[in-house]
Amino acid sequence: MYAVIRTGGKQYRVAEGDVLRIEKVAGNVGAEVTFNDVLMLGGSDSPKVGQPTVSGARVVGKILAQDKHRKVLHFRKEKEGWTRRRGHRQPYTEVKVTSISG
Repeated sequence: MYAVIRTGGKQYRVAEGDVLRIEKVAGNVGAEVTFNDVLMLGGSDSPKVGQPTVSGARVVGKILAQDKHRKVLHFRKEKEGWTRRRGHRQPYTEVKVTSISG
């Protein structure tokens, strides 16, 4: 069984046992997180497509890590001769999907 969930302004296709990095979600390592914005459920029978979400469906995952990605650098050069180099490290949450119900 698989599901399409929406979190952090993005959509992810997940199945049980998948490990994914999503935008930062509040919670400690080892805690459970529930995603209620399930857009689609699929598997052995015909897929259920929500309008916009599937009612009663949910995906439960376990938080494996709270970390930051590698540094992303932004480099800008202007005609007048000056340059600027800035960057940031985007925080993320690593989640392992434990169950899909719907």
